[in-house]
Amino acid sequence: MVANSDFNFKNNTVLTLELPFSEHIEELQQRIFHMFWIIILLTCAAFFEVKFLVKILEFPVNNVKFFQLSPGEYFVSTVKISFYTGLLFGSPFAIGQVILFLLPGLTEKEAKIILPILLSSLVLFGLGLAFSYYALIPAALNFFLNYSDEVIEPLWSFDQYFEFILVLFYSTGLAFQIPIIQILLGLLNIISAKQMLAAWRYIILVSTIIGAVLTPSTDPLTQLLLSLAIVMLYFSGVGILFLIKN
Repeated sequence: MVANSDFNFKNNTVLTLELPFSEHIEELQQRIFHMFWIIILLTCAAFFEVKFLVKILEFPVNNVKFFQLSPGEYFVSTVKISFYTGLLFGSPFAIGQVILFLLPGLTEKEAKIILPILLSSLVLFGLGLAFSYYALIPAALNFFLNYSDEVIEPLWSFDQYFEFILVLFYSTGLAFQIPIIQILLGLLNIISAKQMLAAWRYIILVSTIIGAVLTPSTDPLTQLLLSLAIVMLYFSGVGILFLIKN
């Protein structure tokens, strides 16, 4: 890592003023410290408005009564909700700290590649959360409700419900990183866009397996939606790589 550098954009080089390794470690510790406290502050802020967050999480499902199995279960659930909310909204700041730490040691060419990839990764993760909230979660929950309709009254543990949607949130967010992985593999010349396109049959098979593994529910609709999203993301990644390379 290089700090306090002067950029020579014409030659895509960095004129470096080397700092001791200990100063790089100190800078990294400071940035981690800042990220930690930002996440803590956002977690505390989320905890004060946790009832609003709970209502948002309950919105995708109707005609269901939630209960807690033990006196402290709901409290523990709200603490987890607050923490994950703080982590989510603190992630842009964390990405910014990573960029500020890396930027002095990057050439102009490297900065033009790495910085958009980091920002795109954050945007794709957010899109994955939105897709999960508006498509996957309602599809999964409605499947289970319709399956047990007129037979069993839906009474769900809120903590188990939260764990269920949390898995869907993060598995979908990670699945939406597929184009980023493809671009990195292409830029490193590990595999070309044409080779990725030629493997489309295997991708359909793999997407079906991933959809089955990542979704905590067993309903086919949720698995199908996630599998289709993975296939679309894969071909989008191939198209973007074609544009970058040509």
